[in-house]
Amino acid sequence: MAQSLRDLVEAELSQPVDARVTAMAEAIAAKHGAASRAVLFYGSCLRESQLDGLMLDFYLIVSNYDDAYDRRWLAAANRLIPPNVFPFQHDGLASKYAVLSEADFHRLNGPETRSVSVWARFAQPSRLIWSASDEARQRAVSAIARAAPTLLSAAQAQKGEEPLDWWRRAFALTYSAELRAERSGRSGSVVDADPDRYRRFSAPAIAEIPKGSKSGQWPRRRFEGKMLSIVRLAKASLTYAGGAEYIAWKINRHAGTNIELTPWQKRHPLLAAVSLLPRLLRSGAIR
Repeated sequence: MAQSLRDLVEAELSQPVDARVTAMAEAIAAKHGAASRAVLFYGSCLRESQLDGLMLDFYLIVSNYDDAYDRRWLAAANRLIPPNVFPFQHDGLASKYAVLSEADFHRLNGPETRSVSVWARFAQPSRLIWSASDEARQRAVSAIARAAPTLLSAAQAQKGEEPLDWWRRAFALTYSAELRAERSGRSGSVVDADPDRYRRFSAPAIAEIPKGSKSGQWPRRRFEGKMLSIVRLAKASLTYAGGAEYIAWKINRHAGTNIELTPWQKRHPLLAAVSLLPRLLRSGAIR
């Protein structure tokens, strides 16, 4: 009997991870106390066995922003331009984590938003490392199960297109709707890293696409997505300790550049983020 998309998502989320990843997820949850609902591990580090020297990626899902922070302006920033992103270190590993409320996480995984940022990531593999309760776990699973149908629906299948090519093209479209530091071709490698996974998910995800859904207005998505990326970049330079250094590190790692920040840029992270952008666009380091 064929598995449902939700069953596939739940099974994938339940796969084991390195014990240090689990410990870090628990520490992230503890930092935000009773507001913490779930911690998800995602990104390229899922495929790595050697984690030292890497930047691990997490999402912290909270009940609401006001209870998640001691400072009101952080709650307001998270509500206005989700998510907030913070650096975190634990047991010798470095990470960053993004914070979303349960309501925003559900919404941003679905077709009601043109922003690709969340559903493009959670249409890919992830792990549910920690949850406050079974209810919190089930809510996270339900939200993530929305991501793959949203991705494929937004890309709309082309006549005669094989499922894996549909996934590849869909991810390429989402990469074009954000400022990305990865080299060209990275979107296709997401699928090629585990083609069997995308074959298993294809039919169940396609079956969940609402009847009559239309393609995703990609010129508008690209414009809005890149503008939103700039705003998030500026916000991260303020909310993220060492934000300018992190932005330079990420671009250097993914784009093969060698950006070195001046002391002035380190002291003024918001202005550094803005001043770097034209140079990065001209060079093709981000797209």
